[in-house]
Formats: sequence, C-alpha cells, structure tokens
Amino acid sequence: MAMRAAMMRSTWMAILALAAFAAQAQRMEGSRASAQGAYAAEVSVRSQSAAERDNGFARALIQVLGRITGERAPQQLPGVGEEVRNAKDYVAGYDYRQDEGVSPTTGAPTYGTTLVVRFKPDKVDELASQIGVVAWPNPRPKPVLWLALDDGSGPRLVALPQAGVARSVLDRAKALGFGLGLPRGTAAEQAIVGAIWRGDTGAVARLSKAYSPPMQLIGKIQRAGPGWKADWIFVDNGRVAARDSDSDSDARRAIASGADAANDALTRKYVRRAPVKPVVRDQAVSLAFSGIDNAQGYLTLVGYLERHPQVGRIAPESAAPGSVVFALELKEGLASFRRTAAREGVIAAIGEDEDGTQFDVR
Repeated sequence: MAMRAAMMRSTWMAILALAAFAAQAQRMEGSRASAQGAYAAEVSVRSQSAAERDNGFARALIQVLGRITGERAPQQLPGVGEEVRNAKDYVAGYDYRQDEGVSPTTGAPTYGTTLVVRFKPDKVDELASQIGVVAWPNPRPKPVLWLALDDGSGPRLVALPQAGVARSVLDRAKALGFGLGLPRGTAAEQAIVGAIWRGDTGAVARLSKAYSPPMQLIGKIQRAGPGWKADWIFVDNGRVAARDSDSDSDARRAIASGADAANDALTRKYVRRAPVKPVVRDQAVSLAFSGIDNAQGYLTLVGYLERHPQVGRIAPESAAPGSVVFALELKEGLASFRRTAAREGVIAAIGEDEDGTQFDVR
C-alpha cells in the first residue's frame, strides 16, 4: 500500500514536472516582440517591404520623440523633419509581430503586422537637444488611476479586477512612456466613487496614500448624447496640476484621453527646456578629400559637391597625388554636412585636423 502511494506520488510529480516544462516551452515559443522602454515603439505596417519599413521607422521615431520631449507633433519642429525622414539612421534594431484580432463590424478574424523598433538612445537624445529639450528621467512615475464609469446604471469604480475596461488608457500611457496603476478595489475604495464623481480631489488623495507615488489621475466617464464624455483631474502631492475634458463617440478613445492629460502634467514637471543649438549657416571651410586615384574619381567628387543641396561656392585650394583640398561654403554648417554625407555614402569622414575635416572618396 505504502509502495503504491509512493508510486502515485512519483507519477504526480512527473506529471507536474512535464506540465511545468510544457508551460515554459509554450511561453518561450509564444513569446512576442514588443516595445520595451522609452526608446522603443510599435507601429502597424502593411507589409515587410523596405519602403514600408522605412515609413514605419519614421512614425516610430516620431512616437519616441514625442514621448521623451512631451511634444504632441515633434516632426513639425525646426530641423526635425529631415531627421525623421532618415529615421533608419537612428535604429538600433527592429522586429515584426503578427497580430490577430476580430473585426468589430463583421466579427471576422483580422490579421495585421506590427513593426517593433528600438532606437539608439544617445542619437535620439542628441536630436532632442538640438530642438532644445532634455529628455525626462527614468524610471518614470506611475500615477494611480482613479476612474469612475457610468454607462447609465450609475457610476462604479474601475479597479484591478476590471482592468480590461481601462485597457485603452493604460496602453496609451505606455505608448507615451509612463505607466498608470489601478487601485485594488477594496470596499473602502469602491466607496470613493462619489468623491470621484464630485471631483473631491482631497478625499481621493487621502485614500490613495497607500500607493506610491503621491500622484493621481482622477477621471469620470459618462454618456453624453450618442457618445461619451470624459473629465480628468491630475493631482500631484495633493495639488491639482491639470484639468482636461474630452468627448468621443467611442468609449475606449474617451477613456484613453486621460493618458494625454496626465502626460501634459508630467512633461510640464519633468521635461527641461534647454537653449536651442543655433543652426550654423553659410560656413566657409576647407575640406581635404583623399582616395582620388584617377580623373574619373575627381569628376565624381566634383559632381557630387556641385549637386549637393548644402554646398554653395566651391573653389579648389591645393592638390596632391590621390587627394585634393576644396574651399566650400556650407549652407547648414559642417556638422550637418557630415551627417548627410554619412547617409549618402559617396564620401566618408575619416578624421579631423587643424586644416579641416578629412574625407575619403568611396
């Protein structure tokens, strides 16, 4: 009897071990690419073609810039548009993810491709500094979301057990580079719905002391005609830092608007503005070009410089076997010329000396 019991225990242990292994294998096999951290982003793409990928890089870079600078449309800032068009130069790595869903109108399965992009933090920070922004720090605060929803049957609290209701605002906050936490939904927290509806920020802040940090995003969502209305209050350490309202025909979009209200308050607090770096224009420089082995190499270099949109006046200064020095007038400065040349691949900067920058003709 004892031997049979021992065998049974051994069998159950083996089954549990196999189940654990299968679960682990399933997690590993089913792991999906996703954006992690402030310098990564996800965008939908129509295909995995190079042109669609480059377009996705640009949209992802706009997301990341908006996240670290707090700008709603960073691509419209001076000097950013050109860099966005060359977003692939900022990419550290990328991956694709296949997403399956259901059409809200027909109920039929839908399939989509998501491009997950990871950018080089130092290059993105450099671009941010060029537009006068110092990226706000990590780790970032995670305010508590106190959300009350009334769909016609009276307001009720959206807590952890109802996290799916708040998914759109949680995902939107993640895309903006910070997190939102939900209360556990205790009886005392359920009773705070009336204070949320009245906008009693003091009562909510007192109950929220059990959580960290002392920041709350307080929202109420209610029917408004055929759509929905959202009212938001952002509280920081007991002080109202921002108020906002939004209306939308879609409840999910109305709920998601709370993340933008919180983001505006957080960026005002954490994002530091720095003096914008002046753009150097019409800079006269002497540049040495090596790697010119024949007349064709010389003509290729001259043709490249003459057609270059950043190059104005060109004048030869000196020549030696295999090299030449030109006096150039650069419309956007040497630094911009170097960045553009690195992308185009006709010439490559190989160093600097007291006479100027040395380039090699490829």
